[in-house]
Amino acid sequence: MRIALSIAGSDSGGGAGIQADLKTFHQFGVFGTSVVTAVTAQNSVGVRAWQALPTALVIRQIDALADDLPPVAVKSGMLGSADLVAAVADGIARRGLPNYVLDPVMIASSGDRLLHRDAEQLVAGRLVPLATLVTPNLDEAAVLTGREVRTVDDMERAGRALLALGAKAALVKGGHLPGSEVVDVLIADRAVRRFTSPRLDTTSTHGTGCTLSAAVAAGLALGRPLEQAVADGLDFVHRAIAAAPGLGKGHGPLNHFVPAPPRPPTDGL
Repeated sequence: MRIALSIAGSDSGGGAGIQADLKTFHQFGVFGTSVVTAVTAQNSVGVRAWQALPTALVIRQIDALADDLPPVAVKSGMLGSADLVAAVADGIARRGLPNYVLDPVMIASSGDRLLHRDAEQLVAGRLVPLATLVTPNLDEAAVLTGREVRTVDDMERAGRALLALGAKAALVKGGHLPGSEVVDVLIADRAVRRFTSPRLDTTSTHGTGCTLSAAVAAGLALGRPLEQAVADGLDFVHRAIAAAPGLGKGHGPLNHFVPAPPRPPTDGL
């Protein structure tokens, strides 16, 4: 069985963070491990408080897993502080962790900040160059590239800028753009692909970014080509939103019990 690692914060509401990642890994049939970077007190309405874990403990978690349960794919989500961004970058590089999917979590669905402002450019300078894929939304892409991202063409330009920063590929997510369709743009090498899906009229969007990056990491762990892993991840998230159970009074969680896309015969299991 392939191992995938999530480096992220714990969501007490269960819809995002480590909890969403492990549920997603399970659905894709990979064994999920975790490095917890922060503990949050949150629900579907908002984040009431959060506390980063000590940097030394985060480093020890990475080393413990690399020594005994080495992952074949990794994703990171909430890192919280500049010290943790630096520690995670050092750990990924030092241990040579492969197939790294960077979800540059900065602000929660509720609007609550989950990354200190002084850490934003450290994400661009230290983590983006390590990434097999970086998956920013429009606001995150603007912060990382220093340019406005308001149209699909802007998304493509932002993706190319992220490749110039060192990422192997970028998936710029267009869920915050207006319109009846959602457009996500994948830029890899010289290829550009636009994924479109019908916009779902729902407030059950908590954890979409976490779930997507975990699904892509799971696909990479299974040996799928990047474009296929992205397509499968987007499909999984769309169906998980459509089947959301309607829990909570705010931005509710997805339904992580929807089946993952069928395994292609190329999966190396």
